Order: sequence, then structure tokens, then C-alpha cells
Amino acid sequence: MTFAQVQVRKDDLSDTRLVETDPGALAEGAVRLAIESFSVTANNITYAVVGDGFGYWNFFPPASQEEGLGIVPMWGHARVVESNKDEIEVGERVYGYLPMASGLDVIPGKVSASGFVDTASHRQPMSPIYNQYARLAADPEHDPAREGERMIFGPLFKTGFLIEYFMRSEEWFGARDLVLTSASSKTAMGLASVAQQNSPDIRRIGLTSPGNVEFVEKTGLYDKVSTYDEVGNLSIGDSVLVDFAGNAELLRRIHEHFGNTLKYSCLVGVTHIEARSSLKAGGDLPGPQPVLFFAPDHAVALFKEHGPEQAGKLVAQGWHGFLAHVAGTVEIVRKQGLEAARETYLAMLAGDVDPSKGIVIEP
Repeated sequence: MTFAQVQVRKDDLSDTRLVETDPGALAEGAVRLAIESFSVTANNITYAVVGDGFGYWNFFPPASQEEGLGIVPMWGHARVVESNKDEIEVGERVYGYLPMASGLDVIPGKVSASGFVDTASHRQPMSPIYNQYARLAADPEHDPAREGERMIFGPLFKTGFLIEYFMRSEEWFGARDLVLTSASSKTAMGLASVAQQNSPDIRRIGLTSPGNVEFVEKTGLYDKVSTYDEVGNLSIGDSVLVDFAGNAELLRRIHEHFGNTLKYSCLVGVTHIEARSSLKAGGDLPGPQPVLFFAPDHAVALFKEHGPEQAGKLVAQGWHGFLAHVAGTVEIVRKQGLEAARETYLAMLAGDVDPSKGIVIEP
């Protein structure tokens, strides 16, 4: 058996290659997964852009010995094809963090009926949130009819959920308006949906490119939709900004427009790859200085505060409401093969993917 991998040059994210490798004999206590499907979203571009700073490149070391290469993490489904772990049988399916590849070896620990944790030593320094795998046979979140939606929206929705939970716990910093850039992005849609459900008094203002205005308006998730060129026309009042775009020039224009009426500025991901320097915004912006939102830390805090069961219920409630909101707004497009994954990744990197389509790759 061979594994195929899409490898990316870390200092030039558009430099990619498709490589085949022999994984060798399965280690003692390990399980070999054949990757069945994963989604490619703007979230994966964020993993690549901030990979060195947050350790995203470290989860799936490439087989190549050449320096400077990495594998972008994805979310998806896999099937056990070989097992040296008594509790896990060949043929069962799992959901979790996967490489842009056709296979992965994991070392399951903390095995329960509903899941396990990959205890591979190289993964332990990173957030434990990414090392958990759900066993689909006993996974309460699993719906065979919604596997595509879970891959495309699930991780992004949870980030949006955590942002709203954080903002609400801070009483929205005294703001009445929530301004979101890249309003067509799935994470922004998740945040807008949860805010609509849990914070209905907060006005949701979505900013997007002219070509995406119609799509964003059709979602029904925003009270107002404007283009980036219309920032100067927004009404000025106490507001919080959640920036998904990562465009330094846009970030500056928003800060200059709102000034001290901007009560909090939050950076989440980067969908405008060509202007990602906003992640390093200097100290000369008017109003509050932007703070990078790291979802895994907030997830740990949520589970500590409410316990796993209640936290899970809170997320599930928001998730079902979100699915009701987005039903029919995004067409799931399935593509076969890792070459299709490589091409989709490059298109996403270039910002050339229709937001009304969710891409699922079946390696």
C-alpha cells in the first residue's frame, strides 16, 4: 500500500507537488487509515498561512526529506484498513483532522466507544482539540446524510460559535453592532447564525466583495450587507469588528472609520492571502489594537466552564440552527483524486472559489 500526499512549500504556498510514499509496516499499537473524504475551505488556507506560528505544519510531517515542505491539514472522514489496536477494528470509520493525502497512521489512546486521541509524540505539543477522532458508529454528531455539510461547515461553524460565546460573555464590549469582513466565508456565516440565535439585539453587518453581495444577502444571516468600498458609508456607533479577510488596508479603513467607537477588534483567519500582513498590524491603528482569536484555547475554556456534556449540547443547538439557515445556500461539489485536491487548494489560495459551492475531495 502506498500513500499519496499533496506537499506544499511553506515559504511559497502556491508551490505544490503530488508525492507517493510507502508508509512501511504498521507500528505496534497503531492504526492505518485510508482517507475517504475531506473538504477544502478558506480555513485550510489559514492553517497554511499561520502554520509556523501555531504549529499547523507539525501535525502531518511530509514523507519527503526536502527542507521547507509541509502538508496542509484538512477535516474529513477515514476508514480503518489495518489495526494493531485491539479496541479498533478494520472497517470502522472515523471523523477528524487529516492530511491532504490518501492515508494516515495514528496511535490511538484514551479509546472510548465514541472516539480516541492520536498519541503520536510529534502531535502532543499542539492543541489536543486537533488530535481527537470521532468513531462514527457511536458519534452523536454523525448524520450519514450530512457528512458533506459536517466537513465543509463543522470546524468553521464551531469557530464562529466560540467567537459569539466569547463576545457574549464579554457583553459584546458594550457594542450594538457586529461588523464582519468576508461575510460570505463559512466561519462568518457560522458566527452570524449563532449571533442571530443567541444575541438577537446585536445588529449584524456583513462586508463582502461586490460579486458576493447577492449570495450573502440570500443567506438571510445579516441585517445589512455592504461592499468593502462602502465602509465609509457605514453608520458610526459602538461596534465590534471580526475580521476574517486578513487584508491590512481594509482593516485600517475600518479602524479609521469607526475610531474609538470600535470597542473590540478581532482577527480570525485570512481569506485575502495577498494582504495577510494584517496579522502583524502595528500599534498605529485608531481604536483598539486587533487581537488574534485562537479557537482551540476558547474551546478548552468552554468545556472547562460547562463540562463536556453541556458544552456539547450548546454547540449542537447552535449547529442545528445553523444548518437550518444554510440549507440550500451552498451546493456540495464532490471531486475525485488528490490532483483535484491540489487544484482546489490552489484555487482557494487565489480566492477563486465560488462561495456558493462547498468542495469535498474523495482521494
